[in-house]
Amino acid sequence: MDLVDFLFERRRIDRVQRERVQVLRRDRGESESMILTRLGLVGEREMAGLLAEFLAIPLAGPADYPATPVSADLGGEFLEQSRILPLRDTGDGLALAMADPTDVQAIKAVRLAAGRPIVPWAAVPSDITAHLARLYGVGHPNGAATSQGQSSTAARADLRRLEELASGEPVIRYVNRLIGQAAAVRSSDIHIEANPDRVVQRLRVDGLLRDIDPPPAGLHDNIVSRIKVMAGLNIAERRLPQDGRVRTVIEGREIDLRVSIVPTLHGESVVLRLLDRDKAQLDLGALGFGARLRERLTRLFELPSGMLLVTGPTGSGKTSTLYAALQMLNRRERKILTVEDPVEYQLTGINQIPVRPEIGLDFSMLLRSLLRQDPDILLVGEIRDLETARIATQAALTGHLLLSTLHTNDAPSAVMRLIDMGLESYLVAAVLKGVLAQRLVRCLCADCREPIAWSDAVAELPHLSEMSFEAPDFHRAVGCDACGGTGYRGRIAIGELLVFDEAISRAVVAQADAATLMAAARAGGLVDLHTDGLDKAAAGITSLDEVARVTGAAPGGL
Repeated sequence: MDLVDFLFERRRIDRVQRERVQVLRRDRGESESMILTRLGLVGEREMAGLLAEFLAIPLAGPADYPATPVSADLGGEFLEQSRILPLRDTGDGLALAMADPTDVQAIKAVRLAAGRPIVPWAAVPSDITAHLARLYGVGHPNGAATSQGQSSTAARADLRRLEELASGEPVIRYVNRLIGQAAAVRSSDIHIEANPDRVVQRLRVDGLLRDIDPPPAGLHDNIVSRIKVMAGLNIAERRLPQDGRVRTVIEGREIDLRVSIVPTLHGESVVLRLLDRDKAQLDLGALGFGARLRERLTRLFELPSGMLLVTGPTGSGKTSTLYAALQMLNRRERKILTVEDPVEYQLTGINQIPVRPEIGLDFSMLLRSLLRQDPDILLVGEIRDLETARIATQAALTGHLLLSTLHTNDAPSAVMRLIDMGLESYLVAAVLKGVLAQRLVRCLCADCREPIAWSDAVAELPHLSEMSFEAPDFHRAVGCDACGGTGYRGRIAIGELLVFDEAISRAVVAQADAATLMAAARAGGLVDLHTDGLDKAAAGITSLDEVARVTGAAPGGL
């Protein structure tokens, strides 16, 4: 029986959690105890006790740690890396406090260095860390114990306090419950902000922030420390921004989190981006595009070469659309490479590379290297500068299908952006096959939406009378318990697709402005964002107010 089975039999973890830990152990080679604490399934103090019980070994308590270093044969750095600390000589050998008493290699190394048998003891990792700092001065330049005065002592005490706060059972349960609550209401982000008199917590649901109950008084530092531990960040660093990632299991559901922590005037502000792994499995139909746009978009994605762009502001669903396209294109006979900042979702069968600007590994450098990897399809997270644009253009002109994004308000403006970057207009016309501009609109709650008479809709938005709808079915948002009082549940994409034909290409070469390009595109059948939104409002999917909010065309008070 291993540790995970032991905990399962004691009903400390459920079947889904057991299987998840077993998969991570196999894939990553981490110890079971490390995985269990990292996922927040078991606190580190409880884990130490469980290890002692499971292995039938002693548990190190405060009185067991020595006043002076026990073995001169072991360096502080090695002890820190191995998360171990010699306690004392016993009749049976050297008692060794271990964060992971199953670490056979560490036991063997200490036995060889000390020249005597080793008796492993289970210990709390943060206790080992604190005593290593006290006894061996781990982290000081000379590797020896030093006295830095009161400030150094206070810093170590503060670090110990943070570690204890982060490993406590109440804060683990609270953070897990907060993440579970966010996932249950389909939140994309969790915001935790320190104000002078209180802590504010908000969830971004369907694109808008809403307040939730704040944490218990005095728990903010504990929560931030716990999140830092989960993300592998420095819990003692509160002066600089930190970024990290977490993969955890909440109520049997695997959740990826992107963590951003920045210092503010009144404390650290935390944003957790929930990355729903199910979104990476979307197809184009599930995104909500109309049948005609989806058919034209699919034909573009099936082209053997050329450049396709998806454009829109942050949070408009560009990544989901591109991932859906990659899922459609992902076949064994194709090699697909991506360059992303960061990699949001891991896609099976696709080689994904994150940029690392701190070491000079940016979009342009990676893209240049990936062209030598014999790809069929390349995804570049964003074209940000002329160098990246030129390399992407060259890739698309030499037999590769290149997908990327830009931040512009509509499809014709994406063409203007490339030219403004410095690309020649004839190159843009030659390489660009299509541009999809998109937004996300909230869907009306089916439980409480309220119908609007056609005459009332036209009275508020006169140009509706000039449009043709099949059995218009306009509704307004009301609000109920099912939708949290907002009147909306979920979001759906609206889009405009600019497909390059002879007329569009000639206009681009002639350096026509965005308005002229839009007129030519409409003549070729383009349906703009606002019109696509109105079509969805007429179908009862969203409201006129929501279309106005997202596209900026005010409908009045509906």
